[in-house]
Amino acid sequence: MISVLVSAPSIVVRAGLEAVARAHPSVDVIGTASPREELQAKAMQLSPDVILVEVDGNAADILQSLAGSAVVLLTNENALPLLRNGARAVLPHGASAREIGLAIEAAAAGLMLMHPDSIEAPIPEHYGTLSSRETEVLRMLSEGLANKEIAYRLGISEHTVKFHVGSLFQKLNASSRTEAVTLGVRQGLIML
Repeated sequence: MISVLVSAPSIVVRAGLEAVARAHPSVDVIGTASPREELQAKAMQLSPDVILVEVDGNAADILQSLAGSAVVLLTNENALPLLRNGARAVLPHGASAREIGLAIEAAAAGLMLMHPDSIEAPIPEHYGTLSSRETEVLRMLSEGLANKEIAYRLGISEHTVKFHVGSLFQKLNASSRTEAVTLGVRQGLIML
């Protein structure tokens, strides 16, 4: 069983989330808490496997107070920065009971999960202007290849690959290889 601590600002929402979590066969709700006053203390006291939190803004503050915990967030904030700051899963408000259950399981297993509706990926100015070589490099990044392997496959120098990767980051407004691939897939530039 996955032990879960449930938190939401409203008592009504908290009760609803608790009911949703309890309905999932592998979940044991061990407590509830208000996100502001008692969440950090209850998390330390109960040591749950997963903390399910609904928030309206300031999710980063909650993540900071729960550093090291497996946190599933229900929020309308952009998922990517929250995942970078320690969230294990980010779902939008109104996520289904099934989605919440799967997110709890994924978080307990050490996986990261985000709902497609939780990504605000603005289409960059340069959208659609990737060169054919940049698209090839992006596809190889999606395969998990290192710069050296990409250079070998394309018959170019490793320095040239670094240049293409930097150009991809700029054009896609990405700060990591994973984010570039995610944005590339979302924008239809590559298929997995």
